[in-house]
Amino acid sequence: MENWELDFAFNRARHIVQERFNRPHLPDMNAMLFLIGLQELGRWKENFTKEEKQDLMHIAVCRLLAYDGHYEFAGRDADGWPHYELKSKLPKIDLANQEKLLKEKIIQYFEELESEEGALD
Repeated sequence: MENWELDFAFNRARHIVQERFNRPHLPDMNAMLFLIGLQELGRWKENFTKEEKQDLMHIAVCRLLAYDGHYEFAGRDADGWPHYELKSKLPKIDLANQEKLLKEKIIQYFEELESEEGALD
């Protein structure tokens, strides 16, 4: 996928989230990861602690990297939080390529949701 195609598809996902949650601004990468973590957790509460927010973003990253087999869903703990097991180490890549990888996987995640739930926009 060329850079412009990646940016276009990622911005499409951001617009879907912005419209779905009636937000005045497009969500950034961290907000997208937080929302994916929430989706994977499967429940909402009014106030998440800072640590829980970090955990949600970690869940999202693990879920996204599971597409390539780097992580595998291991189950849920007693509180219902999903846990993943590291299956293979990621190759060392610079920050720009890390961001590109996450964008690609976020796009894949939203395309999967779209195919499961019908058109998201």
